[in-house]
Amino acid sequence: METEIIAGAATADYTMWALFARATLVVKLVMIMLVLCSFWTWAIVIQKTILFRKARTESTEFDAAFWSGEPLDELFDQIGPEPAGASQRVFAAGMMEWRRSHRNDGGLIAGATARIDRSMDVAIAKEADTLQSGLTVLATIGSAAPFIGLFGTVWGIMHSFIEIAKAQNTSLAVVAPGIAEALLATGIGLVAAIPAVIYYNKLSADADRIIGGYGAFADEFATILSRQLDS
Repeated sequence: METEIIAGAATADYTMWALFARATLVVKLVMIMLVLCSFWTWAIVIQKTILFRKARTESTEFDAAFWSGEPLDELFDQIGPEPAGASQRVFAAGMMEWRRSHRNDGGLIAGATARIDRSMDVAIAKEADTLQSGLTVLATIGSAAPFIGLFGTVWGIMHSFIEIAKAQNTSLAVVAPGIAEALLATGIGLVAAIPAVIYYNKLSADADRIIGGYGAFADEFATILSRQLDS
């Protein structure tokens, strides 16, 4: 009996698919969940990378137009009140409030500077929400995936020990297949977690830099408008 068990263990298939197929239902569900988390991670990474690249390109192009010396009213008329770019939307928010602050006689309503600042702050906050959306998912996957994989491993090892007790054989050839199946869950959990943590840190830093650029532009624009108010 022992010889048959050892011979069967020696000829068993130890590929990843075979280990998955032999795992218990709970461990299989854990592995499937982790694989889906991994795909979700890469989908967010690709989407955010494209979005951030587009935002940086748009910001560079708009900065060139803004500092080209063209009158601000003409620039606003060109892009309209609902532009496509994020930097343009921040600029449009300030310009719309600037125009609303003028009375019919050409004078300015009191508190125009504060209202313009608040309008641009609201626009920046909306852009920040768009840039940072999905990053919490990466943080959650990065922190939870190893523990989910560990749960699958613990469950698989527990099931392996039960099978070992039934077989009444503790040789390595009998123990190894069950342990390998269980450890696969932890491996998949790490595969899902490591990219999530790395890209969460990178994308968070990229988003902060882009949002900081919007804030710096809003401060410069507010300074220009306040200078016109003073004059």
